[in-house]
Amino acid sequence: MIKAGIYGATGYAGAELIKILSSHSEVEVLFAASKTYAGMDLNSIHPDAPNILLQDTEKADLHQADIVFLCLPSSKGMSIVVDALQAGVKVIDLSADFRLNDAIEFKNWYGTSHVAPDLLSEAVYGLSEANRSKLVGAKLIANPGCYPTSVLLPIWPLIINSILDNSRPIIVDSKSGVSGAGRSPKQHLHFVEVSGNFQPYKIGRVHRHVPEMEQQLSNWGSSIPELIFTPHLLPVPRGILSTIYLPIKPGHKEHDIRAIFSKTFSDEPFIKLLPSGQNASLAHVLHSNICVFGVNLTRDTLIITSAIDNLVKGAAGQAVQNMNIMYGFTETCGLK
Repeated sequence: MIKAGIYGATGYAGAELIKILSSHSEVEVLFAASKTYAGMDLNSIHPDAPNILLQDTEKADLHQADIVFLCLPSSKGMSIVVDALQAGVKVIDLSADFRLNDAIEFKNWYGTSHVAPDLLSEAVYGLSEANRSKLVGAKLIANPGCYPTSVLLPIWPLIINSILDNSRPIIVDSKSGVSGAGRSPKQHLHFVEVSGNFQPYKIGRVHRHVPEMEQQLSNWGSSIPELIFTPHLLPVPRGILSTIYLPIKPGHKEHDIRAIFSKTFSDEPFIKLLPSGQNASLAHVLHSNICVFGVNLTRDTLIITSAIDNLVKGAAGQAVQNMNIMYGFTETCGLK
């Protein structure tokens, strides 16, 4: 039985993570930490969460833990990661702090200097299915962003099989539920602003997930198309639906592409390829750790619809999946 600590326990991803870990047969939740709600019970904030007393973030004793999960805003947990690793404690970070390999790139996109640039090359990017072999025994895992998870999983087999036409861009049109923006109050996330509305933001190549996605694509192929990414805010609590337009080299048929997906994902418990003619929807994936996608080929453009629950496969669920791989547990343990 391993002992786990959770920082940022009252955020949406943190609360989801505790709910999953509380039913995990190999894990004991040692502490749940919060800067704002220390001394309160978690289920007084999230009524469907376990009854766990929240500890002060500054006072949580990570030295008693085997592993800690950081569900904190970007740049807020870097020093905790350093302290944990120095204490011999494994780390899974759900923020963006260790996803990029380059400290200058991190500062350019996140507006702050990295306090542990030497760890960037050591962190394993936790896209579970694609990086499974690197996750085994890892000390520091950078959990992917929710948007990138929905985008990268279906693109991965196409990159490694060299069927994309690199002369044209990949165009990604993604929609996320409001919980993807976190729990901190912001005016554009108020009910009156969101309800009955649907809006894009950070169009083209200005969203922080663009360098994360392109970095991973480059790790899989020496030459990749440019990525154009437009996220949208859906007036729903959770879920991500991405429509991905991929330039394909001439001569490929839909059944050839479906065969590549089937071969790549046939033994994956959390990947579901829909039958021809069916497309992914939020209803396929909510409250699950599954990524579902549909395949459509229109001339030389492959259109993939990909859906995940942003709080599960896009955050807490994938973090637990990565922990299971790290420790050699059954990969589905704790996950429905």
